Amino acid sequence: MSGSDPYVPLPRKAPFFALLAVALVLIAGIVGVFAAHAFHEPVPPPASSVEVKSSPTLLLAVRDLARLETNEMHFEKVIDLTDKQSRFFGLVDATDAILLVATGDVTMGVDLAKVGDSDIHFDPVTHSATMTLPAPEIFSTTLDEKKTYVYTRSTSTLAERNDQLETRARQEAVSAIADAAKTDEATNQAKKQAERELRALATALGAKDVTFVWK
Repeated sequence: MSGSDPYVPLPRKAPFFALLAVALVLIAGIVGVFAAHAFHEPVPPPASSVEVKSSPTLLLAVRDLARLETNEMHFEKVIDLTDKQSRFFGLVDATDAILLVATGDVTMGVDLAKVGDSDIHFDPVTHSATMTLPAPEIFSTTLDEKKTYVYTRSTSTLAERNDQLETRARQEAVSAIADAAKTDEATNQAKKQAERELRALATALGAKDVTFVWK
């Protein structure tokens, strides 16, 4: 027969695997778009909390003062010392005596080296401080050698001169002067002076209110 064939074959349907491949490509593209978007999202900051602790600055500053001398007292004492000696089997009493006029100074204060970590509290919110302090004590007792002198020294005829008598009198003078300084008035004065100086220090470091507790 001449002419065209009336039975033209229809195009074959696309294979199943080709359609599946196209679908996978589309899915991969969509996933890629979402992944790219996700990677460009800013990462949220982690949760955090701020803890405020009291600085040890005040404690260190107090300790740096070490021995805080608060007051110095001046005393004069007369020491009458007699060395009684027995001679001739107790039949005769002999004496070696000294009268010492002693002048000396006593220095009192607070030993801040004894302040421990638990003795200083500072509230950074209210700016209030509490200090627990050791009791005032005597730091030193010294004789004024220029003003201390032997007023009289007498040794009876049968007595033996005691070369250590003046040394003993001086020791007694130091002890007596130290005892004279151990009064409530001197202790209270030392406390007040220490509080004035430590309050000024704490205020300079930021404290608005300072409370003192004495051991």
